[in-house]
Amino acid sequence: MFKHILIPIDGSELSRRAATKGIELAKLCQGRITVLHIIPPFQTIAYMGALLAATEFAYNEQAKTDGEQYLQEVRAMADAAGVPFEGEADFGEQPNETILEVAKARQCDLIVMGSHGRRGMTRLLLGSETQKVLLGSPVPVLVCN
Repeated sequence: MFKHILIPIDGSELSRRAATKGIELAKLCQGRITVLHIIPPFQTIAYMGALLAATEFAYNEQAKTDGEQYLQEVRAMADAAGVPFEGEADFGEQPNETILEVAKARQCDLIVMGSHGRRGMTRLLLGSETQKVLLGSPVPVLVCN
């Protein structure tokens, strides 16, 4: 079955549920997980440059701290289940591309992710990043709701 599962997370409740399912599956298959948190870059506007520079720095620091916290939460769940864990939090312009690149580079054989993330319309529609991963992935994608 699946020996290396990639789990992209964004800190939302839905991504936590996807992480739980990914860990359960990894345990069942005696596999391992790689958890990925992609930090969206700070969106700048051309207004009062010094203020924006300070705001960008604060955003970057807080985003890194939040990303590490999300990874630690999933690490604790994986440790409790006895599932080997690797984690990474990094900045990325296009989350779907980063997810696919990491899946390929780390030779993952499954991606487990939430049906939608924090951004955009979170009602009945499949999230745009999830949709893009589904369309571009050479490995199976398990979408959790």
